[in-house]
Amino acid sequence: MTPENSEESHPLLRPPGGSSPCGRLVFLAAFAAALGPLSFGFALGYSSPAIPSLRRAAPPAPRLDDSTASWFGAIVTLGAAAGGVLGGWLVDCAGRKLSLLLCTVPFVAGFAVITAAQDVWMLLGGRLLTGLACGVASLVAPIYISEISYPAVRGLLGSCVQLMVVIGILLAYLAGRVLEWRWLAVLGCVPPSFMLLLMCCMPETPRFLLTQHKRQEAMAALQFLWGSEQGWEEPCVESEHQVFQLALLRHPGIYKPFLIGISLMAFQQLSGINAIMFYAETIFEEAKFKDSSLASVIMGTIQVLFTAVAALIMDKAGRRLLLALSGVVMVFSTSAFGTYFKLTQDGSNNSSHVDLLAPVSTEPVDTSVGLAWLAVGSMCLFIAGGPEAIWSLLACLCLLHLQRPFHFVLGP
Repeated sequence: MTPENSEESHPLLRPPGGSSPCGRLVFLAAFAAALGPLSFGFALGYSSPAIPSLRRAAPPAPRLDDSTASWFGAIVTLGAAAGGVLGGWLVDCAGRKLSLLLCTVPFVAGFAVITAAQDVWMLLGGRLLTGLACGVASLVAPIYISEISYPAVRGLLGSCVQLMVVIGILLAYLAGRVLEWRWLAVLGCVPPSFMLLLMCCMPETPRFLLTQHKRQEAMAALQFLWGSEQGWEEPCVESEHQVFQLALLRHPGIYKPFLIGISLMAFQQLSGINAIMFYAETIFEEAKFKDSSLASVIMGTIQVLFTAVAALIMDKAGRRLLLALSGVVMVFSTSAFGTYFKLTQDGSNNSSHVDLLAPVSTEPVDTSVGLAWLAVGSMCLFIAGGPEAIWSLLACLCLLHLQRPFHFVLGP
C-alpha cells in the first residue's frame, strides 16, 4: 500500500520572468500533509511488533492464534482498498485539505479501538479503520503536496512522501521494542493528531480553488504558501473537469501505460513486500532468532536508507535500470532466505540462541551464527531491492485521465 508520487510536468502558476518563489511556509504545509504517509507507514508496520505481543497476552486481554494473527496483519489491505476508492471521490468533491483532515478520523478512531480492544473483533475492526485511512492518505497527500509546491522544490517534496512511509514503518518497529501492543496503538494516534492540528492552519491548494472558481482564495493561498501573488499567470483548469470514459482505453497512448502501470504494481505486490512488512518479527521468530525485533529494526533502517538513496539517484540512473536491478536483487535475496530456512530445518542445530549484537571472536563459533546473518542479510537485500522506482515511474507515465478513477493502494 503505497502513496503515488504525482508530480506534474507543468507548474500550476509561473512567473513571467522565470524566477522561483522563496516562500518557506510551503515546507510546513508539505510536512503537515506528509504526516499522513507517516501515519500510513506506522499502521503498516504496527502489526509486526504487535502480533508477538498479542500472542503472549494474558487474559482478559485478547489473544491471537495463527489464524487471527494472519487476519490482523492482512485486513488493513481491505480497508486500504476501500479507502483508495473513497479518496478518489473525496479529493475532487471535498477538496485536498478537507480529505486530509477527514482521513485523520479513521486513523485516530482505529488506533483508539485497538487500544480499548477486549476481543479479537475489536482488534480487527481497528485495523480495518486504519486501513481505510491509509487508502485515503496514500492518494490525497501526494496530490496536495504536488499542487502546493513551486517547481524548484516539487521533486524534493514529492520524494518525501515515500520516505515518510518507510520512516513510519521504522518508527513502529523501534517503538515495538519497548512498548506492548496497547501503548503502541496509543503512539499511533500521535502523528494523525498532529496532522489534524497542522492542517487546520494550512490552506486548500490553489489549483483546487481555481477549479471551484474561487480565484481570490486561490491567490490568498498562493500568497501564504509561496510568499507572493504579484505577476502570476492563471492556468486553464478546464481539464480538471474532464470525465474518464472507457472508450479512451482504445488509444495506445492510454492503454499501454495503463497496462504497464497495473502490471508493475501487481508484480510488486506478488513479490511479497507487504507480507514482510506486516509480519517481520513473526518471520524472524519462525527463523529462530533470539532478538527478532532487533532484526526487524535493522531491516527497517535499511529500507529507509535505500529509499533515500533511490530518490537521490533515480533521475541519473533511470527508473528502468533501477527496476531491473531491484528485481534481480529480490530474486537472489528471497532464494537465500529460503535456503536459510532449509538449512536450519535440516540441521541438528539452529539459530535460536543467536545474538545479533554478540561481539566478534576469533574462537570457533557455531555455524548457525553465520546462518543467522545470512537470513538478516538476505532480508535486508530484499528490502533494499524493493522497487522504490515503481511509484516515480508511474507518475512519469502521466495517466492524467486515469490517475484518480483507477487509483490503487498497493504497497510501500
